[in-house]
Amino acid sequence: MAEAPKVEEVISHHEPMDQLQGFEYCIDSNPSWGEAIALGFQHYILALGTAVMIPTLLVPAMGGSDGDKVRVFQTLLFVGGINTLIQTLFGTRLPTVMGGSYAFVVPIMSIINDSNLRQIVDPQQRFLATMRAIQGAMIVASSIQIILGYSQLWGICSRFFSPLGMVPVISLVGFGLFDKGFPLIGGCVEIGVPMLILFVGLSQYLKNLQAKHLPIMERFSLILSIAIIWAYAQLLTASGAYKHRPHLTQVHCRTDMENLISAAPWIKIPYPLQWGAPTFDAGHAFGMMAAVFVSLIESTGAYKAASRLASATPPPAYVLSRGIGWQGIGILLDGLFGTGTGSTVSIENVGLLGATRVGSRRVIQIAAGFMIFFSILGKFGALFASIPFTVFAAIYCVLFGLVASVGLSFLQFTNMNSMRNLFIVGVSLFLGLSVPEYFREFTAQANHGPSHTGAGWFNDIINTIFSSSPTVALMVAVFLDNTLDYKDAARDRGMPWWVKFRTFKGDSRNEEFYTLPFNLNRFFPPA
Repeated sequence: MAEAPKVEEVISHHEPMDQLQGFEYCIDSNPSWGEAIALGFQHYILALGTAVMIPTLLVPAMGGSDGDKVRVFQTLLFVGGINTLIQTLFGTRLPTVMGGSYAFVVPIMSIINDSNLRQIVDPQQRFLATMRAIQGAMIVASSIQIILGYSQLWGICSRFFSPLGMVPVISLVGFGLFDKGFPLIGGCVEIGVPMLILFVGLSQYLKNLQAKHLPIMERFSLILSIAIIWAYAQLLTASGAYKHRPHLTQVHCRTDMENLISAAPWIKIPYPLQWGAPTFDAGHAFGMMAAVFVSLIESTGAYKAASRLASATPPPAYVLSRGIGWQGIGILLDGLFGTGTGSTVSIENVGLLGATRVGSRRVIQIAAGFMIFFSILGKFGALFASIPFTVFAAIYCVLFGLVASVGLSFLQFTNMNSMRNLFIVGVSLFLGLSVPEYFREFTAQANHGPSHTGAGWFNDIINTIFSSSPTVALMVAVFLDNTLDYKDAARDRGMPWWVKFRTFKGDSRNEEFYTLPFNLNRFFPPA
């Protein structure tokens, strides 16, 4: 008769860990230059998805031509590269790519549909007038993040965030964009599904394949998958497979539908006020402020996810505020250059840190260099941007899910045998998904949000805030967590573990991860 297993063999106990394990390169360790450049290019390719999708959605509605769409795409990529360098050098210093944000779509669409702008007959003039109005609103609204960041107010607010309260926020940064995943794959199943299967297969099942002791498949599965499926999509397009298919199918499947390459100039350097002098309207600015606030909350969750995927400690309140302040400067640059939308942390690039197990800051700075370089060389940048968006949607299914699971990993620092904690996490997750879904469905059916009063700025604020899953989750989770038996639940909430990361000097590792370069901490000592 077989010997009964020992109790310690049956009960598997995993102690909570500050940092994720298995990362060969963390935030301040770097791969070889060759590997770092290849990884940086991979992050650049991934950033193209949002950089193309947002102008494709907004510019035609503004009256812009294909040439205008390409210029907005180039500008968004150029300013994104600058903002990424700023954030990695002087902001949080986490390896985060800064890209365009969907949170700004609601107030931007409100500006596009402004009756004063819609009555402009000439499409080009309407595009320029709309772009200038968006720029003006963004310049004013950027003050929200600049003030909350540099005044340290957001850092003070973050002291009310516990690991329990952050779980729904970080998780819904990933889960909240579920409508950008498989529904878009369904637009071109013959490309999307093979991409999803190939990416998972290479990155997970073949990840141990090595060449010269380098795990090629784990590091570069994304670029390999994209190259194979892109070539396959190009073959289908060239063979005429979509010639008689519905227009929407062609948009999702063809590699030549966006007219990006033909419309792109060979060399074009974006510059401030390239669309003309911004115009300012109080109503537009108030609506845009809501989007800036949403971007702030989504980025807060993304920074905390990135810190775990870079094997760093959670960013202290001072560092978080510093990053938000610089992000506000980034949105100000968006307004000055005219990117068509505001900036936030690119969630998919955060997920790629985990997929490659490389959280190096240098890799992201190289990616920023590629963003700036290829945005100036228009034809080359447009060539890579012709990858069908369905390919990116397949990648999002993996990388957004990975970021969501990082949020769930914060549960290890809490007591999930507590009914109080179960209630808070469950309700905030459900409402964080359900409330924005209601706002989206209502808008799709009625062509306006649930808030539809005579005050357009008020409608924009309500419709923008409650269309964001992380924002709804933060409001519900933080309120419940700080009002529901909070005095007796400090240990259950994970506060004993969390408290040492609130201040810069609370953990000795913070200096290694978050100290400013060029000895700038002498002039800006951390709080």
